[in-house]
Amino acid sequence: MNVCLAGMEQRVGTLFCIGRNYAAHAAELGNAMEEEPVVFLKPAAALLPSGQPLHLPAFSQDVHYECELLVLIGRDADNIREAEALQYVAGYGVGLDLTARDVQSEVKAKGLPWTKAKGFRGAACVSAFVPAGELDPLAARFTLQVNGQLRQQGDTTLMRFSVPYIVSYLSQVYGLRAGDVIFTGTPEGVGQLHAGDALQLDLGVVQAQWQVAV
Repeated sequence: MNVCLAGMEQRVGTLFCIGRNYAAHAAELGNAMEEEPVVFLKPAAALLPSGQPLHLPAFSQDVHYECELLVLIGRDADNIREAEALQYVAGYGVGLDLTARDVQSEVKAKGLPWTKAKGFRGAACVSAFVPAGELDPLAARFTLQVNGQLRQQGDTTLMRFSVPYIVSYLSQVYGLRAGDVIFTGTPEGVGQLHAGDALQLDLGVVQAQWQVAV
């Protein structure tokens, strides 16, 4: 699967996702904030570029949107320091980490992995990416509108773990490769999607939109 960076196709590797990175979102779901990033993965087949129809999975009756800043890694990174982490970023975008909340709640109660709830086809909605120099990830703002109504407002100054910290942390624990994409966490305001919903995402330097299939 590919994403677009400044009009050029970029093959995607691993999709890393950071959970509980905004205190207000953790609170709205009743989750505790952790001392280190909560990391989970999505398969590359979950990618859904902007403008393509969004099909909700038949196995869930409660799919939630989660709007997030996205980071595209530009070169391999292993054990890098936080101070140099942004040098490894190729671009930024905005997207949706879709979550089958009913499935997630069920498997969490059993102590099982979240993969089915987070990794279904279309669960990783991504905009095009702009070059890293066009955005300051330490002071970025993004919004999500559903059917013309504002539902989420993100401000990266409120992140528990900053983009440089996340990139450094992932490089040390897992290793990062060119083409990896990081979903950096969602602010408060998540909610359920319904057939026919129109979603508009705005990062300022790039926008994206999806329509939920009927």
